[in-house]
Parts: sequence; structure tokens; C-alpha cells
Amino acid sequence: MTIKRRDFLLSGAALAAVTGVGLMSMRRFDAHAATEGDFEVTKSEAEWRALLSDEQFDVLRNEATERAFTSPLNEEKRAGLFHCAGCDLPVYSSETKYDSGTGWPSFWESLPDAIGTKDDNTLFMTRTECHCRRCGGHFGHIFDDGPPPTGKRHCLNGLALTFKPGAATPA
Repeated sequence: MTIKRRDFLLSGAALAAVTGVGLMSMRRFDAHAATEGDFEVTKSEAEWRALLSDEQFDVLRNEATERAFTSPLNEEKRAGLFHCAGCDLPVYSSETKYDSGTGWPSFWESLPDAIGTKDDNTLFMTRTECHCRRCGGHFGHIFDDGPPPTGKRHCLNGLALTFKPGAATPA
């Protein structure tokens, strides 16, 4: 039996894709486990699961992404603060929220000392991942296509946040 060049190339591409997906999954698990103790608020997996819904756990603790246009927070227009769903830290003000048209809640700036960032090299590109500086919960990513004055778009998972109406600045 002879192997045709096309079959060989297709097999190689399939193997590369499967290996890449496996490596991305391992990176997410290893990176998260390695930083788990680096935060002010830490909990065991069982404690996080008791506190969060399954969907929130997937987003906040496993860096999953919710489907676009599914979060009620995408349509939230009242004055108030958006808090981390994991530890209740105020992280974004309604004053910096805008409609990016992407289907996820978007902000041009976080509250001071509210988020941390790290490089995310999944999906064959480098993006800036943002997370809660207090508990490490994954919020989403920051892109350079936002409005003035920062030019940034903090594209966030609504499941990672809770909204508290009222003053748009922390007390």
C-alpha cells in the first residue's frame, strides 16, 4: 500500500490539530493550578463549585467562554457597579460600559486595582486575558479596538460578573 502525498498531509494536519487542542487544554489547567495560590481569595475546587453555578465555574475557574448574546448583562444600562461573581470585588463601572456589538458586555476601562492580566496563547495567537486580581477568576480578554479615551475593549463573560445598581463609583 502506498501513501499518497495528499493523504499524508491531511493526516499530519489532523494530528497537529488534535495535539494543539490537547496542549491548549493542558496549558489552561496547568496555568490555572500554578496561580491558584497567588491570590488573596483562594478556595478548593469543591468550595468554588458550591459557590458558583456550573456555567460560572466553567468561565471563572476553567477560562471557558459563554456564547455571544446570551448574557443579560450585555443589555444592562443602569448606573452601578459590576462585581466579580467569584469574590464580589467591584471591577467595572457602568460609566465605562459600551455596546461593542460583539455580544459580550464590554468596557473601555476597569476600576483601579481591580483586574490582573496575562498572555493567553491559545487559538494560535496571543491575546491579553483579564482576571479578578483578588480571586483570579477569568473575566475575558482585552483588545485594542475600543473607544476613546483608552482605545481598549474589555470583552467579558457576563457569567463572571454580577451587577449592583446604584452609584457607579465604589464607596
